[in-house]
Amino acid sequence: MCASLLKIKEENVGKVIGIDLGTTNSCVSVIENMEPVIVPNSAGGRTTPSIVAFAKNGERMVGDMAKRQAATNADRTIVSIKRHMGTNWSARIDGTEYRPQTISALILMQLKADAEAFLGETVTDAVITVPAYFSDGQRQATKDAGKIAGLNVLRIINEPTSAALSYGLDHGEAQKVMVYDLGGGTFDVSIIEIGDGIIEVLATAGDNHLGGDDFDQRIADWIMKEFKKQYRADLTRDFAAMQRIKEAAEQAKKELSATDSTQIVLPYLTQIKGEPVHLDLTLTRSEFERLVYDLIERTAGPVQTALSDAGISAAALGRVLLVGGSTRIPAVQEKVRRLTGKEPSRNINPDECVAKGAAILGSTLQGQSLVAAGTGQELLLLDVTPMSLSIETVGGVATRLVERNSTLPTRYSKIFSTAAPYQRDVEIHVLQGERPMARDNKTIGKFKLKGIRRAPAGVPQIEVTFDIDANGILKVSARDMDTGMQQSITITASDRMTEEEIEKAMRDAHEYAGADSLKRDALELINASQSLLNRAQMALKESKKEMDKETKKQVKADIASLQKLVSRFRLEKVTQEQLDEIRQAKEKLEQSAAGIL
Repeated sequence: MCASLLKIKEENVGKVIGIDLGTTNSCVSVIENMEPVIVPNSAGGRTTPSIVAFAKNGERMVGDMAKRQAATNADRTIVSIKRHMGTNWSARIDGTEYRPQTISALILMQLKADAEAFLGETVTDAVITVPAYFSDGQRQATKDAGKIAGLNVLRIINEPTSAALSYGLDHGEAQKVMVYDLGGGTFDVSIIEIGDGIIEVLATAGDNHLGGDDFDQRIADWIMKEFKKQYRADLTRDFAAMQRIKEAAEQAKKELSATDSTQIVLPYLTQIKGEPVHLDLTLTRSEFERLVYDLIERTAGPVQTALSDAGISAAALGRVLLVGGSTRIPAVQEKVRRLTGKEPSRNINPDECVAKGAAILGSTLQGQSLVAAGTGQELLLLDVTPMSLSIETVGGVATRLVERNSTLPTRYSKIFSTAAPYQRDVEIHVLQGERPMARDNKTIGKFKLKGIRRAPAGVPQIEVTFDIDANGILKVSARDMDTGMQQSITITASDRMTEEEIEKAMRDAHEYAGADSLKRDALELINASQSLLNRAQMALKESKKEMDKETKKQVKADIASLQKLVSRFRLEKVTQEQLDEIRQAKEKLEQSAAGIL
């Protein structure tokens, strides 16, 4: 089971709870007697449904109670809120606007209360897990939810990393491990290396809109289709019937992980012409696998991306861990075998390991030491950032400062200059995404650095620094190295990418990789050519008397030739032939003007 190989050196410090804030179910863990244990909820369950409901009398319900009344109160019951984190989604209930952070906070408050009842003491500190592929905005939204719930969030940690930590992967030998995490609403895959007391995430990839909810929906759609075929009636506007179908679909999915077929029986599902109608269907495992085939196939892309980014083949993996309830589906397990050529490890509870890993990390953050059992060696955990971060530079180029899969925390600085003469201020445009052109990425923040000393273009030295903390939350600063003037911004959740935008950015990056590369090369060449022209013209003006007529004539001709090509340049219509012609003209000018540059 989880944490079989990890021990905690306990000291007299306050308890920190580890929370797996899931799409479908949430789980909370705490360290007791040097081992992570699961905190039962008020109903005795080891996981709590991530559901919030508002009764007609104004009562707020969370977890099992909210789930039980969902069929009769569907329009006032909120499920799968995790899929909306970091977006502008909201729900108005009884005149109050609820954002994803506030709904998530209600779930966290219930988990906090359950932990306090279990421990018999007040709990304030927590480590909360998020999908590895969550954007910075989604991470900030999760942290904000914790704050609303009255929790001091010590760390936001990636779910696959937390699962690996709880499993205790230090066996005294270096190994590379894949964590395949298919939960209720999100899919992550991480490649993790363990060795010399270090648990290091090499790469991560995923799909923030793929999980058990989608499998349930396929079964629900099949049920409604069969019902319509049998009774010629559409149930989509019957909220109570739809809720019962969703619950039946989830149950059918679970049963089909253990049996070859399941019976879906829903008596008195609805009324047709005043008569009660009952549902009785048989769903086989083979039919279910046909319904969800494309969903399972979608996990292959992130697996291959993670392996590629980590620079290893599947054959180099020491083991594969399955995390998340949806990995219990036999067809998912078979897909993992085909993708990796390995039998996934089974001595792990996919529902509980993420929360346990968070509890272990929480203990280390409170001053306790995480050590590998049998070695006494302390372990260091190194996580990564999921998306590349850039600023916009001349020509609309997205100049990267932080590459995706950079180890966290990270800090990176780069020197830039002004693009126009005598600029007194510059706008720092912060971007997130994998495309080389600024317009194709997501704007996540803008700010101005003012008070720059007046000087020709290219003279001022402006240092831009990206600082990402261990939670994956970004702070950007800019400083004029001459005057010392400085300005900074901490990117907030409202500025961040949504999960759909991240997925689109990755798809676009793959689809337009070739065109992007050509445009990036073109802009770099044009910028270099314009800089050369400026320097050559200035040098020509200053060196008139010293230059012989033939050299002056040649330089002027080469300047005119390059200027003509640059003036005709159009980014949207650029070809490789045009670039070659400009590059040759640039090289010719560099040679003729070498003596005066």
